[in-house]
Amino acid sequence: MKKILFTLFVLFASQLVHAQIDSSLLKSSPSNNTALPKLNMDAVYNRPFLTGDKMPVSLGGYAEINWQYVGTDGVSEGHQFQFRRMTLFMASTINKKIKFLSEIEFEEGGKEIAIEFAAIDFEFHPLINLRGGIVMNPIGGFNQNHDGPKWEFTDRPISATQMLPATWSNAGFGLFGKTFKGDWMFGYEAYITGGFDNQIIDNNVNKTYLPASKNNAERFESIASGSPLVTTKVAIRNNKYGELGLSFMGGVYNKYIEDGLQLDEKRRCDVFALDYNIQIPKINTFITSEWAYVQVNVPESYSQQFGEKQFGGFLDIVQPILKRNMLGWDKATLSLACRIEYVDWNLEKFKETNLKIGDELWNTIFGLSLRPSSQTVLRFNYKFGMSRDLYNNPPSNTGGLSFGVSSYF
Repeated sequence: MKKILFTLFVLFASQLVHAQIDSSLLKSSPSNNTALPKLNMDAVYNRPFLTGDKMPVSLGGYAEINWQYVGTDGVSEGHQFQFRRMTLFMASTINKKIKFLSEIEFEEGGKEIAIEFAAIDFEFHPLINLRGGIVMNPIGGFNQNHDGPKWEFTDRPISATQMLPATWSNAGFGLFGKTFKGDWMFGYEAYITGGFDNQIIDNNVNKTYLPASKNNAERFESIASGSPLVTTKVAIRNNKYGELGLSFMGGVYNKYIEDGLQLDEKRRCDVFALDYNIQIPKINTFITSEWAYVQVNVPESYSQQFGEKQFGGFLDIVQPILKRNMLGWDKATLSLACRIEYVDWNLEKFKETNLKIGDELWNTIFGLSLRPSSQTVLRFNYKFGMSRDLYNNPPSNTGGLSFGVSSYF
């Protein structure tokens, strides 16, 4: 599989003799965006692509490379170098109002290969479009808009990766559309897809953990429960006040019936999320935030460490402080950044004592980033945070430094 994908990539790249940037698919970084306003739902197509004069397919991608030195309570694994991921995009206009786009991600130096998005879009009307294939479930804002070069931090938000399953995609169908009038823009998405399985409570993390279902490659061919996962999102944007998104994702996750035999009751997993982003005029401060609430019907036979309710999110503030020609780059941007994030994997109380269950985390991350262009970022971060175990013992303290680069190509 790896050799086939690599060969296809080399053959395609060799044909791009007269390659150029497809400006219709280009999206700037939030902190440098001077184009017309976009919604998070537009992120899948608003990326830099290369297109050849005689080629029907456009190609793009990005890569992320990091160094970090992090320790918890004085214990560290030392210096670590990480090639986090390389992602390839391929897009094509098949026919009038019919488009295809795919996103293939190589993680950990090619150890893991995943198709994150591969869908065909049929455009009937700006407000009514059909999408079918492997789709990115639009829960919150980060899942849709997760490309590394768009962010000033080397690590993805904890709430998006360890509470919600970041880059969560499934096979299915759905409708989407948007419209605008004056300073206002409205968009929606609604999908029925494959979804979660018992791994969200039957995993080696020993807690309710939605990302565990990403390990189930069979979700692209079958649904454990036989019931589709429903994901819906509405977003409203004003040119002055930013974008507000409200989303829901839910469905039955357990295999409750087999060969007509009732095995268990239907058990649901439901997620509610709110996301918001704005670029403040004049000072160009960019603020983005996402908060989510998770509710899972856990069997009574499971211990209390498997939480039925979870809550978490993050707040990012990015402030450009200098934009000028520097180090040979035209109009490079230097920015300060700060992220505050919080996750509580168990909102319940112990039945025996009525005391709050722990299993929560706080992080604060400060960053300095340099953007030679909107497509490339060099970022230096300092992180410190605390985490509590299930029994609310004195918190563990984590701190460390990281440096990374990420760029579209």
